[in-house]
Amino acid sequence: MRDDGDHRRIEPVTPRGQSPEAVARMILAGFDRHYSLFRYSAQRAKALFESGDWHGIQQLSRERIEYYDTRVRECATALGQALRGTTPAQTAPDTALTPEQLEFWQAAKTSYIGLLASHLQPECAETFFNSVSCRILHRNYFNNDFLFVRPAVATEYIDGALSTFRSYYPLTEGLLPCLVRLVADFGLAAPYQDLPADTRRLARLGLRHLRHTLPRGLGKRLAPDCQLQVLNTLFFRNKGAYIVGRLINQTAIHPFAIALLHTPSGHIQLDALLHTSDDLSTLFSFTRAYFLVDMEAPAAYVDFLSSLFPRKPKAEIYTTIGLQKQGKTLFYRDFLHHLAHSRDSFDYAPGIQGMVMTVFTLPSYPYVFKLIRDHIAKDGMDEATVRRKYQMVKKHDRVGRMADTWEYSLVALPRSRFSPRLLAGLRAEVPSLLEETDDLVVLKHVYIERRMTPLNIFLASASDTALEAAVRQYGQAIRELAAANIFPGDMLYKNFGVTRLGRVVFYDYDEIQRMTEMQFRRIPPAPNEEAELSGEPWYPVGANDVFPEEFRHFLLGDDRVRAAFLKHHAALLDAQWWQDCRTRASQGRIEDIFPYDQARRLHFPEPAASTPNAALPTL
Repeated sequence: MRDDGDHRRIEPVTPRGQSPEAVARMILAGFDRHYSLFRYSAQRAKALFESGDWHGIQQLSRERIEYYDTRVRECATALGQALRGTTPAQTAPDTALTPEQLEFWQAAKTSYIGLLASHLQPECAETFFNSVSCRILHRNYFNNDFLFVRPAVATEYIDGALSTFRSYYPLTEGLLPCLVRLVADFGLAAPYQDLPADTRRLARLGLRHLRHTLPRGLGKRLAPDCQLQVLNTLFFRNKGAYIVGRLINQTAIHPFAIALLHTPSGHIQLDALLHTSDDLSTLFSFTRAYFLVDMEAPAAYVDFLSSLFPRKPKAEIYTTIGLQKQGKTLFYRDFLHHLAHSRDSFDYAPGIQGMVMTVFTLPSYPYVFKLIRDHIAKDGMDEATVRRKYQMVKKHDRVGRMADTWEYSLVALPRSRFSPRLLAGLRAEVPSLLEETDDLVVLKHVYIERRMTPLNIFLASASDTALEAAVRQYGQAIRELAAANIFPGDMLYKNFGVTRLGRVVFYDYDEIQRMTEMQFRRIPPAPNEEAELSGEPWYPVGANDVFPEEFRHFLLGDDRVRAAFLKHHAALLDAQWWQDCRTRASQGRIEDIFPYDQARRLHFPEPAASTPNAALPTL
């Protein structure tokens, strides 16, 4: 399995004057350059947050996605030139490596492992070596002896020059002074609006939560050595910054994150306390843009985060903190392990197959595989357009409403694991993307995405209460996408999914466009009765014209769905609502879309009994 990116290849190299040790050092130098720029982007994010430059943070997030492929190309080009002394060719002949070349690349990998012994990002450096090697070596003759299929350097107990996390002891120094110091230690170069008052609200909400979650066997009290542990650096995304940590009380771990906002007045305030694993899982969801976070030892951060939401795979954790290539490496390893320990067959994913993508899944594994059809039955739609749409989503703020995808090429799967109907379907629908051997089916290009329950399937069997909640989520998803300058295009329920936590998420991107590209119109009155009864419109329709009042015809055919939709989202049928959203997007406004429930916010009115001098809840 190879990741996505620039698929140009360089001729197989013959070592001319360069030792394997020198090649290993060149590749590691390329990675170190990449990671230093990666860390610098997070350091820039801190300054942008302090100044309230939200467009700058979004631009930085988009640019950083390209960092890895850019550095791999640079390194592969420099390495090819060093080994041959000439500019590398764009393609490679299908000739086998010589014994000398085989020995050379195996020695280069061995030397590379030696260089990683004391490295602080060894797992990411191994992935970088794989990427460069796959670009240098043609796929017909690179093999796993040259690649890090399994990690060669352990990442347990890695830590940087500074500890990955800081510890605070609330029962030793007092809870409120402890919380003030915990927040102030991040050293933001912007004044707090009222840090003592905010920490008091924070303590009140946190203790109220603990009072209901600590087991009675602990006497409802914190242990004398309880600790607040927080990761050393802030997590930045869009208009928010987050302190991420855990309360350790005896053997219990209580995860939390503190949301910080930069107010219009230029002050920082504590905005919310997230205090459950589901809260944290939502914050780090695969449906949101990647965090900008400065990590000297990323494996230590991932281990810490895994303790907060243990159900989330480490592949997704690496991805959500911006190391998406490492996430893809871990996904590949997890997937191979699962294939070796399962027996079910790949088959079509549940739901209605689309006109653009063929989608299949392995029932025992929570992901789907999406292939672009050879013949797309949509006017103006082709493979290049679909790829552009998916890349647009990758770089866009997904606001918790668009699923992230991993893009791979040359995915080799065991042929025996394909159901006969799926294999026959793939041969008919995507023949250009298939290569078959006696044992393998090789997918030349595929998107892999978290599997969700299609909304149309969910609604068909939902209770009245569950249906109303799902329809409300569906409309909210459309509202938030519009606020982020995204028009879904095809809003049929089959293109949305329901996550484990009940959120409705969009996952079919072939028709998305920016809100600013659309024209939202009302249908003009018919000039006469004949025109109104005609099957053809009596008004001109442009390529990007949208008539929201028509949504009711293809979205609200079910009585229960119609009642729930009109109760919560009747405005989505009004062209004026869409025009107003488009206007705000064209003005460059970045709306406040919070990755947490309003109930978690600190500045909502408290019960009347709560006063600034009221005693904190006790344990």
